Amino acid sequence: MKPILEDIDVEQTTALLSEIMECELAGVVCYTHFALMVTGPNRIPIVNFFKQQATESLAHAQQVGEILTGLDGHPSLRIAAIEETHRHSVRDILEESLAHERRALDLYKKLLALVADRSVYIEEFARTMIGQEELHCIELKKMLRDYGQ
Repeated sequence: MKPILEDIDVEQTTALLSEIMECELAGVVCYTHFALMVTGPNRIPIVNFFKQQATESLAHAQQVGEILTGLDGHPSLRIAAIEETHRHSVRDILEESLAHERRALDLYKKLLALVADRSVYIEEFARTMIGQEELHCIELKKMLRDYGQ
């Protein structure tokens, strides 16, 4: 039986999708942790923001997993490495969040480069995710403005 997406490098694509999934799952853990650690007068809206980010990271991981298994890949049970800085000021947490979003953005850009002109569906998925990650970076940078970032 002829593969549906014969033009893509399935091995490279599934490896990268696994890496993206691990990154998104790490985001679930990080954002959940950040939501628990926020203190101060603006705690409630920032906690809500991080809870939304955790939920969105899980949804992204699930979407990536669906594509991965659609290519006969096997999702990892791991998450990407998470560095615990033990710094929990709002500024520190926002900076860590921005770094995480930039890592995810880079991975989705790699995915786009890998599948460009080879799979319309995965290419459009990658573009959508790049747009969402760029928006998250913009929002986090705006949130950091009060901290001189």
